[in-house]
Amino acid sequence: MSILFSLILIGVSLSMDTFSVSLGIGSCNISKRNIILFTLLVGILHFFMPLIGNILGEKIINILNINANFLLGVILIFIGIEMILELLKKDSKELNLNLINLILIAISVSLDSFSTGIGLFAITDNIILSSTIFSICATSFTYFGLLIGKYGASKLGIYGNLMGIFLLIILGIFYIFR
Repeated sequence: MSILFSLILIGVSLSMDTFSVSLGIGSCNISKRNIILFTLLVGILHFFMPLIGNILGEKIINILNINANFLLGVILIFIGIEMILELLKKDSKELNLNLINLILIAISVSLDSFSTGIGLFAITDNIILSSTIFSICATSFTYFGLLIGKYGASKLGIYGNLMGIFLLIILGIFYIFR
């Protein structure tokens, strides 16, 4: 039972990045389609990243020398700048994130799951159970972060959008220097 509890705690901690990013994205009033798409992308990636990390882990990290925090930071700042430009031309209130942006953000917030998969064997041999728990946590936190962000933006109007942009850029800077 303590292994299950440990996996749930790891799943929740892996989901904190995606929750905070989802708050910022949700505050920019993204479409319902993009809410569902982004939530599913994050959930699917949080399932497969630990599996890939467990299988290929150290080989990929040594070859590519990936710095997940820096990558996430750059993407968040880029999205924040794109949101500022959208806000300035402000014909529509809906942020139109394209599929590529959604995939890049989903990958960047899921890279922690990849690195967790590398050392997961120290906790359990049941990688499928671990990946399932991580996926459920990430999917839930993403969805609720988007909804909370969207609700806050509807109550705060333009200030909600500005807070979302500010949050994404601050998070981006935080991850670059983390």
